[in-house]
Amino acid sequence: MARIQSLGVAAVLALVATVWFAAFTVDERERAILFQLGEIVRTDFSPGLHFKIPVVQNVRKFDARIQTLDAKPERFLTVEKKNVIVDAFVKWRIRDVGRYYTAVAGDAFQAGLRLDQLIKDGLRSEFSKRTIQEVVSGERAQVMSIITENANREAAKMGIEIVDVRIKRVDLPPEVSSSVFRRMESERARVAREFRSRGAEAAERIRADADRQRTIILAEAFRDAEAIRGEGDAEAARIYAEAFGEDPEFYALYRSLAAYRRIFRDERDVLVLKPDSDFFRYFGDSLGGAGGR
Repeated sequence: MARIQSLGVAAVLALVATVWFAAFTVDERERAILFQLGEIVRTDFSPGLHFKIPVVQNVRKFDARIQTLDAKPERFLTVEKKNVIVDAFVKWRIRDVGRYYTAVAGDAFQAGLRLDQLIKDGLRSEFSKRTIQEVVSGERAQVMSIITENANREAAKMGIEIVDVRIKRVDLPPEVSSSVFRRMESERARVAREFRSRGAEAAERIRADADRQRTIILAEAFRDAEAIRGEGDAEAARIYAEAFGEDPEFYALYRSLAAYRRIFRDERDVLVLKPDSDFFRYFGDSLGGAGGR
C-alpha cells in the first residue's frame, strides 16, 4: 500500500515538473520565439499561457514596448555647404520578432547601431537638399516625416517599426557660431546707430521748432508790451496835457517841486546857478514870480 502511495506521489511530482518545464507565459509587453533544436518553429504567440516540449524546445522573449534610441549629435552639410550639428532621437519597437532575431540575433544594441546608421543616412540626404533656415524652422516637420517614412522601409527588413524620428536640436559649430554672433552683433549695432541718428534728427527738429516758437512768443509778447506801454504813455501824456490845460501854474509848480526833490536828496548836494535863474522862481514866490512881473 505504501509503495502504491509512493508511486502516486512520484507520478504527481513528475507531472507537475513536466507541466512546470513545459508551460510558459507571454506578457502583453513581450514578443516570444519558440525554438526547436535551435530552429525557429513559431513566433505568433498571443499574450497568455502556452506550452512547449521540455528539453527539445526553448523560448526567448523580447521587449515589445516602444524603445528610444538617442543618437549622438552628428555634423551634416546643408545645400549651402555649411556644417550643422544635429541631435536627434528615434522611437522604435519590434514588429516581426522572427525577422528581428534573424537580422540582429535579438540584440537590441546591434539593432540600435543599424537604426542609428539608417537615421544618419536619412538626415544627411535631407539636409543636403535644404538651407539652414529651412531645416531649422521652415521644413523641419517635413524632414522628420520623410526620414521616418524612408527609414521604416529599411527597418521593416529587420522586423522593426520606426514609430517616430525627432530632431531635438540643430546647432552651428562653435567656430561658425562665433562668426554668426559677430555678424548679428554688427547688424544690431548698425540698427542701433540708425535709431540713434533718427532720434538725434527728431530731437534737433523738435528743438528747432521749440526755439522758433519761443522766438515768436517773445516777439509777440514784446510787441504787445510795447503796444500797451505806448498806449499807457499816450494815456499819461493825455492826462498830463489835460491837467496842464486846466491849471498850468499848478502843474508848473508841481513839476518844479518834483525836480527840487530829485536834486536835493542830500544836504551835501550843491547846485551852482544864477540867483535869478528860472529854476528857483518858486523859492521866493508861489506864483513863480508872476506877481512881481
